[in-house]
Amino acid sequence: MSAAHTYLDHAASTPVRPEVLEAMLPYLGGTFGNPSSEHWHGRAARGGLEQARREVAQALGVTPAEVYFTSGGTEADNLAILGRAEAARATGAVPIVAVAATEHKAVLAAAHTVAARGGVERLLPVDPQGQLEAEALHEALEARPAVVSAMWVNNETGVIHPLARLAEACAARGITFHSDLVQGFGKLPLNFGALPIGLATISGHKLGAPKGIGALLVRRGVALSPLVVGGSQQRGVRPGTENIAGAVGLGRAAALAVAEQAAELARLTVLRARLLGGLRAAVPDLLLTGGDIETAPHIVSVMVPGAETGPLLMLLDQAGVSASGGSACATGAVEPSHVLSAMGIPAAQAKGVLRLSLGRETTGEDIARVIALLPQVVERARGATGALSHG
Repeated sequence: MSAAHTYLDHAASTPVRPEVLEAMLPYLGGTFGNPSSEHWHGRAARGGLEQARREVAQALGVTPAEVYFTSGGTEADNLAILGRAEAARATGAVPIVAVAATEHKAVLAAAHTVAARGGVERLLPVDPQGQLEAEALHEALEARPAVVSAMWVNNETGVIHPLARLAEACAARGITFHSDLVQGFGKLPLNFGALPIGLATISGHKLGAPKGIGALLVRRGVALSPLVVGGSQQRGVRPGTENIAGAVGLGRAAALAVAEQAAELARLTVLRARLLGGLRAAVPDLLLTGGDIETAPHIVSVMVPGAETGPLLMLLDQAGVSASGGSACATGAVEPSHVLSAMGIPAAQAKGVLRLSLGRETTGEDIARVIALLPQVVERARGATGALSHG
């Protein structure tokens, strides 16, 4: 990472790893065949695709037949929610989907679409720390939804949902459970294969693979209707000629992330603690989003009283630090984050949220730099916010 600019927005995207690029290069050049073709070139391409499928499957503890490549996390989330709803509709039932109110907008928008098509969406409330309320989940299960969705790690706050407990509660009622694993996979330990999770989403560009590639894990026995039609690739669940180079990159990145997960977890945990402690010392009135609940090791989300996110990010960028106010999918939004609103955080506080997210390239020097810069940045952002409010 350039010494001129510190990158602390790994929750938004990560740089492609050199090992990943190296694995992809043959499929961007000489190995160009269509994997559905039976000739030599097709078989060569298919070999790379199936190797990638095996790598993703092994990283998650599932079988290769349960891995479906997609164009990314958004498509995978859509396929999980809409695919389950349409499969339920095909049986003559009115589809019901239940999703946590703090889900990624890809899940929420899919749930809204189910409702617009005559189905039912149920938004499950969370407590002030961002955890799904157990009673709300119990009530939702009584309605026999086609799918329940709760992300593993919230992309804005880093709050961790107890996947095992949620998945087991759904499995006990015979309900399919989906989780968006995008922010947790490769960063936290998870034996996916041992949990009764029916559907799960991962995304390449959060792991050191390129943008435009992801996967949906579909366990045996979970029925999905396709979102697009026109081919028999991937058993017709996700037809279309596969992005082989992207799949190879995802497979390699997934394998590397799992192999390095324990060491990287320990390293990032230390860096996060140093960052949070330094921020609190530098700006004592900072508020930690969600309180002191356990969060993922790579995300620090704080609220800066008296400042707004826009000036904070602009001033940090001018000082050579890339950060965000939350989900990169909400760039340009002026309304408070739906995640913070669902947690009951007042709009005035939510307007000053700052997310700093760490990755493989983050160093102790990066952390020290941000801590040293923040007091002046906050002072100037508060001044700018005050000027705007009196303008």
